[in-house]
Amino acid sequence: MDNVSQEDYLTAIYRNLDDAGEIKPNLLAEKLEISNAAVTDMLRKLSRDGFIDYKKYKGIKLTDNGASYAKNILRRHRLWEVFLHKTLGMSWDKIHDEAEKLEHSSSDELINLLEEFLDFPEVDPHGYPIPDRRGKIKDSKTVVAITELDKNDSAKVVRVNDDVKNMLTYITNIGINLGKEIKIKDKLGFDGSVLVKINKNDVNLSNKVASNIFVEKIK
Repeated sequence: MDNVSQEDYLTAIYRNLDDAGEIKPNLLAEKLEISNAAVTDMLRKLSRDGFIDYKKYKGIKLTDNGASYAKNILRRHRLWEVFLHKTLGMSWDKIHDEAEKLEHSSSDELINLLEEFLDFPEVDPHGYPIPDRRGKIKDSKTVVAITELDKNDSAKVVRVNDDVKNMLTYITNIGINLGKEIKIKDKLGFDGSVLVKINKNDVNLSNKVASNIFVEKIK
């Protein structure tokens, strides 16, 4: 898994920046499921090429050039996901891997035509915003992970992390999709799991699953 492309590094950095606008190298290695040594080698290259600001033992920050590059790749990826899901009817748990292949082989002209064909979608099938051709992203509603809700809170699912392997298949099987309303029945401090009500059924979500499903609270 150490043969991860430059594009994948930059999009992973962009998607996982903290509130200070940076990400730790060890967290990046975890997200990409590769060795710390491989990450260090690529970070040096990305720094030399002007895509990131990086110093040993410090957090990684994207330069303006790096952020622009990352958003361009995300735009390609998310538009292809919309096409695969909306036009071809592919399920949302399969489109990520296919879009990963297509994003690297598409010209900007093709992506612009694809965007027009799809009538300028603003979010992908997993609820993530799609940058426009200038790299602008429309302001989205405030969302929180299910783990941040309190007991008896009700919410609507608006975004699901598509990076976690097999999670989309799992949550589809238990009845979770975008727009689905849920209610928090209980939060278990022992393991961080959350008991939620979905379609009149009580379902226990592990901390890992609950922290990767994002919702908008219903007041």
